[in-house]
Amino acid sequence: MGIIITFAILIFSAIVHEVSHGLMAERLGDSTARDMGRITLNPIPHIDPIGTILVPILIYLGSGGRFWFGAAKPVPVNFANLRPRRLGMALVSLAGPLSNFAMAILFVIPIKLNLANSISYPILLQAIVINLILGVFNLVPIPPLDGSKILASLAPDRWMYTILSWERWGFILVLIFVYLNWFSYILWPVVMVFFQIFHLSFGDLMSVFG
Repeated sequence: MGIIITFAILIFSAIVHEVSHGLMAERLGDSTARDMGRITLNPIPHIDPIGTILVPILIYLGSGGRFWFGAAKPVPVNFANLRPRRLGMALVSLAGPLSNFAMAILFVIPIKLNLANSISYPILLQAIVINLILGVFNLVPIPPLDGSKILASLAPDRWMYTILSWERWGFILVLIFVYLNWFSYILWPVVMVFFQIFHLSFGDLMSVFG
């Protein structure tokens, strides 16, 4: 049951992440996601056999059950329609991770208001950390993660297209990054700072994910 709850949190958070990309793109002039029916919380249009199913299983097994990561099917964005184009690419790419950080803060609220009980408290902690994982991980500048598009938007045209072309190797690069445990050196300092800011128990976190 715990795995099912964790997986449900992961999928919901990933869907909100993708919908946020689509909403920002629409605000900046590109309605592709809306036209293709991707501005919805219905999970069916967002399920991707690799990112939503295979990647979470591989990462979960490879980490011995200590780490979860997955992704919904990326929403389609035509960056050529964005106005301004380069800033638009950066803002659309940032919208997903920022939505995860916002959800992490929202999941803190019931805890700080003493509304959580012995059942909901560990679930809320999981939801907080999963959203921090999604937010931080997607800011890593490895294609096809959002961080690579933010980096591309800041680079000269020649480098921008080169960075974007690396997406074909992205799945392999992401798996290597995770299996070498490099992500832990980025993630856990962020989690610890977040928990300190909101005065959450790091010991309770370790008991949930240990």
